[in-house]
Amino acid sequence: MSPSRAQATTALALLLLATTACTAGEHASTPVSHSLPVSRQARQLRLPLDAYASTVAENHVVEDAQDILMRRCMNGRGMEWKALPPVDAQDTEPPNLRRYGADEAAAVLYGYHPSPDPPSVVRRNRAWDERESLPAEVQRTAYGPSGKGGCRKTAQHQLVGDTAPPDYRAFNQLTGTALETSRRAPEVRDALRRWHTCMAKSGFDYPDPFAAAGSERWETAEPTAAERATAREDVACQKSAKLVTVWAAAETRIQRRLIQQNSGRLHEAKVRKDRWLAAARRVLNRDGG
Repeated sequence: MSPSRAQATTALALLLLATTACTAGEHASTPVSHSLPVSRQARQLRLPLDAYASTVAENHVVEDAQDILMRRCMNGRGMEWKALPPVDAQDTEPPNLRRYGADEAAAVLYGYHPSPDPPSVVRRNRAWDERESLPAEVQRTAYGPSGKGGCRKTAQHQLVGDTAPPDYRAFNQLTGTALETSRRAPEVRDALRRWHTCMAKSGFDYPDPFAAAGSERWETAEPTAAERATAREDVACQKSAKLVTVWAAAETRIQRRLIQQNSGRLHEAKVRKDRWLAAARRVLNRDGG
């Protein structure tokens, strides 16, 4: 994995680990839709701590700006540098997708399996893969012998000077704490009991939506009819119990308290993130369109 991709993947993995429930493994041949199936509720769900982490789209902005500067550096050394293809706006996952369990739009089609990547995401991932097979000389020029130098280091310095990369440790810690704390809130426990009762009426015995989504039964190459039926009932019971609405309100209250208690750490992290993003947008506006 190229260093720049490794950095982006690590940050995103930490973010997703803190904000999403477990789902079943990859599936092989389900047809790819033209955009991600995501409900309006998931698209609109925002939590206070979101301001302190980068969205997938914001990560792409930084990557694209660095690409412009990388290409300039590589061209100056007599080498080509192919820019990453863009990802369509509707193809990026919202930050809190599946935070409280399965999402209705994807559950109907894929059960608890992850939705297939849309074409624009597939193209960008393929471009990352192609970079990992570049000739050794090109890789050294791009990343240096250590993987932290070369044109990548030059581009990063041109982008933000000595500003360190965004640090999401505070966000990841606090968003995980908020999720677990809100889960124990009386109103959320009541909503989970309503969800459990609703599921039990249809013959399902799961303690919560995370247990339903993480069942070993769904570790199949493709979503089964039983999986889809379970997921459909799951999201129907979420609606009946008003689970997402209740849980999001409880967690919003808890996150606001955590932000007040950790304002210093979070402010520093946000300043760094905003500097990178603003610098990237300046490069794109000036040189990339």
